[in-house]
Amino acid sequence: MKRFNPDINCGLSKKQVEYQIENHNVNEDTTVPTRTFGTIILTNIFTLFNMLNLFFAVIIFFTGSYKNLLFLGTVFCNTIISIIQEFRAKKEVDRLKLISIPKVIVIRDSKEEEIGINEIVLDDIIKFKLGNQIVVDSIILDGKVEVNESFITGESDSVIKKKGDMLLSGSFIVSGHCIAKVEHIKEDNYSSKISKEAKYLKKVNSILLNSLNKIIKIISIVIIPLGLLLFCNQYFAIKNSLNDAVINTVAALIAMIPEGLVLLTSTVLAVSVIRLSKYKVLVKQLYCIETLARVDTICFDKTGTLTEGIMEVKDIVLLNKDYSVKKIMVDFCGNFDNDNATMIALKNHFEESSFTKVNKDTDMIPFSSDKKYCGITINKSSYLLGAPEMILKDSVDLSKYDDYRVLLLAKRDSEVIPIAYILLEDKLRNEASKTINYFKEQKVDVKIISGDNPITIKKIINRLGLNIYSYVDCSKLTDDELKNKITSTSIFGRVSPFQKRIIIETLQSQGHTVAMVGDGVNDVLALKQSDCSIALACGSEAAYNVSDLVLLDSDFTSIPYIVKEGRRTINNIEKSASLFIVKTGYAIMLTFIFMLIPFEYPFIPIQLTLSSVLTIGIPSFILALEPNNNKVTGNFLSNVFKKAIPTSCIIVIHILIITLLPISREQSSTLSLIMVGFIGFTHVYRICKPLKPLNIVMLVLLITVFIIGIVGLNELFSLTVINIKMFVIIILLALNSLLEFKIVDLSIEQIKRNE
Repeated sequence: MKRFNPDINCGLSKKQVEYQIENHNVNEDTTVPTRTFGTIILTNIFTLFNMLNLFFAVIIFFTGSYKNLLFLGTVFCNTIISIIQEFRAKKEVDRLKLISIPKVIVIRDSKEEEIGINEIVLDDIIKFKLGNQIVVDSIILDGKVEVNESFITGESDSVIKKKGDMLLSGSFIVSGHCIAKVEHIKEDNYSSKISKEAKYLKKVNSILLNSLNKIIKIISIVIIPLGLLLFCNQYFAIKNSLNDAVINTVAALIAMIPEGLVLLTSTVLAVSVIRLSKYKVLVKQLYCIETLARVDTICFDKTGTLTEGIMEVKDIVLLNKDYSVKKIMVDFCGNFDNDNATMIALKNHFEESSFTKVNKDTDMIPFSSDKKYCGITINKSSYLLGAPEMILKDSVDLSKYDDYRVLLLAKRDSEVIPIAYILLEDKLRNEASKTINYFKEQKVDVKIISGDNPITIKKIINRLGLNIYSYVDCSKLTDDELKNKITSTSIFGRVSPFQKRIIIETLQSQGHTVAMVGDGVNDVLALKQSDCSIALACGSEAAYNVSDLVLLDSDFTSIPYIVKEGRRTINNIEKSASLFIVKTGYAIMLTFIFMLIPFEYPFIPIQLTLSSVLTIGIPSFILALEPNNNKVTGNFLSNVFKKAIPTSCIIVIHILIITLLPISREQSSTLSLIMVGFIGFTHVYRICKPLKPLNIVMLVLLITVFIIGIVGLNELFSLTVINIKMFVIIILLALNSLLEFKIVDLSIEQIKRNE
């Protein structure tokens, strides 16, 4: 690869720039991209769930029984909701990304140009000044700057960089100015090396999603062989017409698929997204709401998360009353133009419009990291400001000020005369303590992992009033030593980005569900590895690009609301899911039975649409949106099946009884649908207890609509008119079903007592 060494005043020539472009030595945005609109549409349309239903719809279409295609409504709604939600998240993330795209000043052909980061070429000459973000790794050719590298290292203290030093991408200039040459582009940049580690498809750790996938997977395995056997029975054994055999078979297969459960879950999570948007929370991955509710360990970065990343003056301890601290500090702040966190805090506290101007070349000593102080000469009097032990050249007892960063203001004459201690501290996020305490009250283990000094972190934790004591300096540990300390340690200091990921991985390997809260490039690997990642919008672009949740106003008080939404979602969907599994359960059992016995399958698709909408679809949606902040307990699938399977068995028993009765096919079908409705409403009543006013109104309205459908719309649903004989059978079967429910309840109580 050909490299250039351009003059800092001339920069690259037009031909040299063209050469670099032709050889693909041009920088590009290497942050993790969002999915394209086309990809979102395709992945939401071409799902196993959709393909199965589409296959059944095509078969029904060719039979000419178009009214039995109504089940496609839920398929369409589910797909649209999923696509719209992901579109919304993508647009918001892209909007944030667009806002944060930086520009740089380059020198080319002896002229300054402002260009975007994707136009930078290798060996370009860039001018950096106060406030600029370093977008590509560059070597300083001239000048001296103070750099904040907290986004990439986690260390909040600024670093002095001079000629020959490397400026790392992802850092910021907090004082001074320099001219630098581009050394790395694209994936070779330091921040990109960290970010590219996160460029893999993160597996969603969702019990809801995994449970749904298990159900669909099992059904997809059994549905084809069961369907073929049922069709053979209906067509060859019973001698049904081809159309009737197909319709009966499709009715059985459609009933096996809990299509509304996927729709319900997507809808309820979408409603949660809308609710959370009121708290300025961007939800990029639907199921992360549920995951956060299951979290048992949460990890916080310090810089920018627990603290705001800025300093503030808390107190002034006067050591000599003969001097005016305010007057001296006003002159200090007025003359020093570096805007690091310390100077900004001092200026906010002391700066005024009128100050004594001095000669910067002769009357000022700039701050440097080696001497750790700066100085100024005002009216022939010299003053120093900085670390007390460096100014006094002796050990200083500052134990009483342990919780602060201490600056000494002193006069330098024939000897050093201390004037005052200026006490500063990191400004805490007001909401941090409340949020962390919330998680501790919920029995969630809290860990702080930061690139900063562990002692500094410990002081901040003390100020937050949190009972977190154990800490470790990770820079002194091997990976194996770090893994051994993870369980017993709460504060991890001097952590590299790769060590952060090791901490998350180790916790997960121990069976924990882990959330990570961060804001910098140094947090990207840990955010990507975690089960639920939360980023602050005020942080780095890389962090919010890989995260599941983004706090758009960087307000931590939003996190408990996310947890509450997750709990409501999980607990209520668990109740509602039992309604869907009731149908799946009895459909599979009936299909298996009716492929063995010489009787016609009792339902057609449109009949099951009536019962499904009224005993499953509508009540499940209403139940899923009820308030519920109970802690999530037990296994999701196990809890659902315990509620659903007994009801499925009761339905199967009664349909078999009806099938064996000496009545016509139309009467059998009508009675079967009525019993499915009655037992379904009984199940809804049972899971609603204790009944709320809304539940009572819901049940009354749904039962009324069901009766209207059975009696008033019997032709639409291919039902017969109910006569006295059928009415008596309904009463007897209804009473029998209630007795069976009672037996189930007594059996469950007995099992619990035995346990």
